[in-house]
Amino acid sequence: MTMDAVDKATIGLTGKQYHVGVETGDISDIVLMPGDPFRVQLIADQLENAVEIAHRREYRTVNGYYKGRLITGCSSGMGCPSTAIGVEELARAGAKVFIRVGSTAALQPNIGVGDLIISEGSLRNDGTSTAYVPPGYPAVPDLELTNTLLETARSIGAERGFAVHSGINATDDAYYAETPEWINKLSSLGITNVDMESSAMFVVARQRGLRAGMICAVSNNLVTGDIEVGQVNERLAVGWRHTITVVLEAIIRLGL
Repeated sequence: MTMDAVDKATIGLTGKQYHVGVETGDISDIVLMPGDPFRVQLIADQLENAVEIAHRREYRTVNGYYKGRLITGCSSGMGCPSTAIGVEELARAGAKVFIRVGSTAALQPNIGVGDLIISEGSLRNDGTSTAYVPPGYPAVPDLELTNTLLETARSIGAERGFAVHSGINATDDAYYAETPEWINKLSSLGITNVDMESSAMFVVARQRGLRAGMICAVSNNLVTGDIEVGQVNERLAVGWRHTITVVLEAIIRLGL
């Protein structure tokens, strides 16, 4: 007897999404995505009339307004698998633009803790994106969105005194498997920073006809040893707030 396997691309397209817990009409078409659910509050702090819409698993969702524009913040959780699920389900609920506003580790000696880095593309060292596309497929953000993030960041950075960088980042799956040899190799290739989510966000967005970008605050520098891995400090906390400010202003500049 033959049985038809489930096609996940055709189920759960409407109604409350299984993992994220939102449906069409619940959220904006623009979503800011930090990794940590607790950092969703930082987004809410910069919005008017912010309200929590859902909180399931690692996905905490809030809505609010910035200069009259409805904005959603939703955490992605840690790593590419949960990020891909979040983007897929939020897109089913009506999201069209995804901007990661997380933390990242720097790989070049001129980049300091609290600086901002805007991704121009990601080296896919993850397993999730490979389930979507072949190894040679690039993980790149939306060009117009990325350029506007960079221009906005530089403008605000000049006013507020924070540094802005851009470049190709790496996306790794195995946080504790990043050896000194691997870190040095990435640095020697000119990779600016490493995160755990962006390659999946970029690839899924491309495959689903969505727009995506990333601007992160630097948590530590793996080349210079600036700040021990895992520590949260005021420079990083300020950097998180700067990323959100930049994104919100970029959205207005783009007229999204």
